[in-house]
Amino acid sequence: MDPLDSYSSTVSSVAAAVTPHVASLRVGPGAGSAVVFADDGLLLTNAHVVGSARDGVAAFTDGTERRFDVVGVDPLSDLAVLRTRGATPAAAVLGDADGLVVGQLVIAVGNPLGLAGSVTAGVVSGLGRSLPVRSGRAVRVIEDVIQTDAALNPGNSGGALANARAEVVGINTAVAGIGLGMAVPINATTRRIIGALLADGRVRRGYLGLVGTPAPLPGPVAQRTGQTSGLRLVEVIPGSPAARAGLHSGDIVLSAGRKPVTDAQGIQRQLFSEAIGTTLPITVLRNGAMVDVITVPTELVAS
Repeated sequence: MDPLDSYSSTVSSVAAAVTPHVASLRVGPGAGSAVVFADDGLLLTNAHVVGSARDGVAAFTDGTERRFDVVGVDPLSDLAVLRTRGATPAAAVLGDADGLVVGQLVIAVGNPLGLAGSVTAGVVSGLGRSLPVRSGRAVRVIEDVIQTDAALNPGNSGGALANARAEVVGINTAVAGIGLGMAVPINATTRRIIGALLADGRVRRGYLGLVGTPAPLPGPVAQRTGQTSGLRLVEVIPGSPAARAGLHSGDIVLSAGRKPVTDAQGIQRQLFSEAIGTTLPITVLRNGAMVDVITVPTELVAS
């Protein structure tokens, strides 16, 4: 088979498998997409698609339309959970973004304006990205984002990013700008966020005040620690718990809570409600030496 035919066959088969599970959302004056992730009518979308709305309408490519209620919104991960009032098409198959590698084929599927679906394809061009998002005067950072060269338009926000096995490995977010492909990963941390939204309608989490990016470790450090990468701190928010503990930009985080850290998720997964007000030891590489600091996360309050 011609290589282009093989590529096209993969993309078209994934699109055919995933598109029925992707809804078009009408939320007040806004619109976006959402993915059915459970057979009892639960949808996953972006928090910025929902905004402050409490309900709306979801439309599917088979003609099904259902009103939905907003179960919970978490702006700090840009995720929201919705529940439809009535049956929906079956749930998509969720994968695990932690298995993605740079260069891997991914397909973005959205359903803007309730049309027949929007499909773009590309490769994973970066992992563990931090995405600053501005809302009025407030600035927040979405951590551990997948970057792809699969172009996105705003109506595709909340849609599915799928791998070649038609598993949904991310929720597309177009807040970074038209044409820039970003997605919130589906992984253990995301599943914990979903669980909290279903249980409480919100997510309580600890706050350290760090922005980082994965970075390779020098050979001797890699041999000593048994890990090949850490999280380089590109910003430490002044006055934050991290700053008070003595962390600095340029430090490379090796471990948090005595567990290895190789990306932003390595810290994020330890910053849920039980971490608030308790000590969290962090080891960093600074000027070639390993330095231990003790941080105490505070509760993160979304503005």
